Amino acid sequence: MKARMAIAVVAASAAMLLSCSPSAPAGAFPDPPPDEPGLMKGIQTAVLSGGCFWGIEGVFERLRGVSSAESGYAGGAPETAVYEMVSTGTTGHAESVRITYDPTVISYGTLLKIFFSIAHDPTELNYQGPDHGTQYRSVIFYSNEDQKRVAEHYIGDLTRRKVFDRPIVTQVAPLKGFFPAEEYHQHFMERNPSYPYIMIYDRPKVIALEREYGTLVVKR
Repeated sequence: MKARMAIAVVAASAAMLLSCSPSAPAGAFPDPPPDEPGLMKGIQTAVLSGGCFWGIEGVFERLRGVSSAESGYAGGAPETAVYEMVSTGTTGHAESVRITYDPTVISYGTLLKIFFSIAHDPTELNYQGPDHGTQYRSVIFYSNEDQKRVAEHYIGDLTRRKVFDRPIVTQVAPLKGFFPAEEYHQHFMERNPSYPYIMIYDRPKVIALEREYGTLVVKR
């Protein structure tokens, strides 16, 4: 929060000069592999981590087929899933977003494509933009083997194609639990569109999402 509060005093006009999107254009990304059969049955969830959960949540809650995106913590113990503790970088938790979606409308693979091409930079190890620490690491938390296979296959494809000019550092780790964040973190971008941090670091992601994946975005 200290880094975010420091950013909050920066003039909002700087938003036009900065962007948190990955170093490669979304158009350079290959399509993801088809979903495994188990990922196409009923409502599904995905848990992704890539820096501050405000921006990740703000991107995915705008997609067709996504019924909810919830900020929270994953990777650590239940008793340490508190913002003040997670912010120390010593709990094992990563700021995460749980995405609930309809696979008949949007696939798990498409969620991963947007995760890599728009939502964060998967080449930044234990940080994203101004936020540093293991709580901001890039992780795909899988809840079943189908998710694991799709994620590993896609990372391998992105690596072979040299989509990024630096190595992908995204972890693929089993989901041991997801713990919702405090209420004031939920839908932060939607509730605080003029907050300087949002304008500087997260609004550019939404602009890129609408530009590159407009047909997948719910019009507001």
